[in-house]
Amino acid sequence: MAQGTIRYWAAAKDAAGRAEEPFEATTLAELTEKMARGRDELAKVIKRSSFLINGAPVGKRAHDSVILDDGATVEVLPPFAGG
Repeated sequence: MAQGTIRYWAAAKDAAGRAEEPFEATTLAELTEKMARGRDELAKVIKRSSFLINGAPVGKRAHDSVILDDGATVEVLPPFAGG
């Protein structure tokens, strides 16, 4: 099981009530499940967010296929308004 840091941005930061927190998880799917557990507002934001892992976009890959490395930084990016 990998350990690392989650960084929340914009609405995700507001819903989480913090800018970052540590994590323990093997896959991105496991991590998002743990992040959402007991935090309904954050769960809603996570569903519409994109993710960066160590600066690389996850894109359309299935979250259960995204393996997290020890020391990884996972950034939660909700959709941004504007353009």
